[in-house]
Amino acid sequence: MKDAFLTTRATRPGLPSMKQIILAILFPAVLFSQSKDEKKILDILDQQTKAWNAGDFDRFMVGYLESDSLMYIGKNGVTYGFQSTLANYKKNYAGADRMGQLSFDILHLRKLGKKHYLVVGKWKLKRAAGDVGGHYTLTFEKKNGAWVIIADHSS
Repeated sequence: MKDAFLTTRATRPGLPSMKQIILAILFPAVLFSQSKDEKKILDILDQQTKAWNAGDFDRFMVGYLESDSLMYIGKNGVTYGFQSTLANYKKNYAGADRMGQLSFDILHLRKLGKKHYLVVGKWKLKRAAGDVGGHYTLTFEKKNGAWVIIADHSS
């Protein structure tokens, strides 16, 4: 049996070794590990999802840069500033039937430099007012040791 596997592997390059298969089954995190920064960014998105689903806009906004330079691009154009972005969320998603339950699917998480990451994904709201969804692009920047969203383009 061992010889058959080795022969098959030798004649079909690109197949994983038995050791790689066992490692992937027993320790998938070793092969698909994320950096500390990536884990922090994903944790921010997870905390935002939990906050949204609890109906807490203020806690949802914790992942955003609290500054007038925050940029949010949506279907109505560009909004600048943390407070304006928060006000738009509260206006457009007022009430549990419009807020619904949020979920994110991360499609790409890419390091752009020492202080920047790009996140591309899908968002979905399952809600009484009718389900909606779309795609988003987030630009994260490391400021004072913490990752924050400096630009959000959601459609």
